[in-house]
Amino acid sequence: MFDILLTKEERKLKEEVKRFVREEVPSSLIRAMDTDEVKYPKEFIENLAAHNLLGLRFSKEWGGREMKWTGEVGAIEEIGVLGSGMTCLYSLVSIVGEAIHHFGTPEQKAKYLKSTLEGKLCCAEALTEPRGGSDFFGGHNHRKEGWE
Repeated sequence: MFDILLTKEERKLKEEVKRFVREEVPSSLIRAMDTDEVKYPKEFIENLAAHNLLGLRFSKEWGGREMKWTGEVGAIEEIGVLGSGMTCLYSLVSIVGEAIHHFGTPEQKAKYLKSTLEGKLCCAEALTEPRGGSDFFGGHNHRKEGWE
């Protein structure tokens, strides 16, 4: 994203995330994930939460920063240098939290959204089977193409 599209606050956030990536994420974690020694980098998520870097668009009441999409996209770009796995993991908090933030009851937000933004809960996304709903592989017959 071109920095000219970002507000002063969003540019400051982008620099904050860049610093976080450089100073708080050990290269050993990325290597351990690449070799499947680490399946889920819980410490990474907890550290992001400790720096108030999760769910940036959500209300401050629930642990967010009430930023616009452009600020979050800038943050995602900086996380992106860690690889697609870490970037997906980072953005998953916002993807999953979106419905709760907009449609959840205050009790649901307190229990699930706030706890996720604090790094106490992890979230996941489920996809449907081949040829159904949000089929990740686009309806291909994976067995014929070598997918198991």
